[in-house]
Amino acid sequence: MDEAQDSDGLSILLLATAKQDQEAFERLYRLTSSKIFGICKRMLVQRSDAEDVLQEVYLTVWRKASQYDSERGKPITWLSAVARMKCIDRLRLSGVDRHTDFVDLDHLPDVEKTDPVEFASDQQRLDNCLSTLQNQHRTVIRTAFFDGCTYHDLAERTGVPLGTMKSWIRRGLMSLKACLEK
Repeated sequence: MDEAQDSDGLSILLLATAKQDQEAFERLYRLTSSKIFGICKRMLVQRSDAEDVLQEVYLTVWRKASQYDSERGKPITWLSAVARMKCIDRLRLSGVDRHTDFVDLDHLPDVEKTDPVEFASDQQRLDNCLSTLQNQHRTVIRTAFFDGCTYHDLAERTGVPLGTMKSWIRRGLMSLKACLEK
């Protein structure tokens, strides 16, 4: 199994990066940048914005790799969260264009080489858990995650009060977390 498929391998690279190991950082970048760029491109319309944010993500990884905690999740999950937050920051501060169409999770391209069996199992678990959510919760969680929308944006799009939107997302995420932890 190569490092792209092995969370332990990525964890080791992150630990070495935290110690300023440039070779480990370069290998981490080679193994993960296509997936992280896919996230950036999905959230930001302009390729140039996605490229800029990708650079910001890896600068952050270089500086803050020591903040990765393997007890809290997989390395790719941490990297994806960094990317998502950087994209949201770019959307909020710069007013850049963003995708506003609905995201269908079944049709997102897989940009990371993963073990097909493990990927299918994880995807099936996530799909099953998402299907247990109320439709409105499921839709706003998907839109918030993939489009980087704020509570305010989602409330405007759906025509519900801001407090209601926050409640929908909070309840939906709590239900999703409980389901995925089973």
